[in-house]
Amino acid sequence: IGSTNQVLTVTAGLPAWEDAGSLTHNVAVQFACGTETTAIGATGQVLSFRMPFAMTLNAGIAGVKGSLVTAGTGALLTVDINESSSTILSTKLTFDASETTTLSAATPVVISDVNLAADAIITVDIDQLDGGGVAAGLKITLMGSLA
Repeated sequence: IGSTNQVLTVTAGLPAWEDAGSLTHNVAVQFACGTETTAIGATGQVLSFRMPFAMTLNAGIAGVKGSLVTAGTGALLTVDINESSSTILSTKLTFDASETTTLSAATPVVISDVNLAADAIITVDIDQLDGGGVAAGLKITLMGSLA
């Protein structure tokens, strides 16, 4: 039996007791920024919500990614994420032409603010539409650990 506030874990294949407070609690928050089939029609804010908990994002594409149901054509679709009106990205999410994920973007996302506060207002903005105006079904995923 472990001590008070300890949990049973497995380390190198063997059971071990650890302090519950020292464990990392990985989480992901995913949200849709429109309908599955309607093309993103304009630049500007497409979503606003409050963070349900404090979160520390993983770095780069392990911390923020985007996906589309329908890929755009032509110019890059560019997306920004803001916490309390300030961007959290120094290099924004981009979808290359004919791609449905930001994981394969020629220019990967760079996160400048990995610390998201509980109850902070998060907004998602479209900074640039795809050249063909057909990109649809935008979803954003934030990945990290509880802060």
